[in-house]
Amino acid sequence: MFKKIFAFLAAMSLMAAFAAVDINKGSEAELQSIKGIGAAKSKLIVEERKKGEFKNWDDFIARVKGFGEASATKLSSEGLTVGGAGFKPAAKDSKAAAKDAKPATAAAPKADAKPVAAAAAAPAAKADAKPEAPKK
Repeated sequence: MFKKIFAFLAAMSLMAAFAAVDINKGSEAELQSIKGIGAAKSKLIVEERKKGEFKNWDDFIARVKGFGEASATKLSSEGLTVGGAGFKPAAKDSKAAAKDAKPATAAAPKADAKPVAAAAAAPAAKADAKPEAPKK
C-alpha cells in the first residue's frame, strides 16, 4: 500500500513539474519553477503585471526588460504561457517574405525589354539573311 501511495505522489510531482505556468496568473515561486527565470526576473514580471495583464508574448517582450524572442522561445518550451498560449516567433515569417519579394522584383521585365512578338519575329527575319563572316 505504501508503495502505491509513494508512486502516486511521485507521479503527481512530476506532472506538477511539467505543468504550464501562465505569466498572468503565476506567483513569483511558480514563475521561478520555470527554467530560465530566477528571483530577479520573476520579480520584474510580477511588478510589470501589476500595471496590467500581458496581452500576448509581444506585449511581454516589450514591457519586461531582459526578455527577447530567443528567451521567449526557451521559456515557452519550458512551460511558460501568456494567456494559455505558447510563443510563436513571427519575425522569421516576415524575413522569409522579404526574401521571397527580392526574386520577384528581379524576375520582372526591364523597361527597355522588347515585346515578345517583336522578339519572336526577329529570328525569322534573320533566317533569310546571309550569315556574317567571322571577324578577324
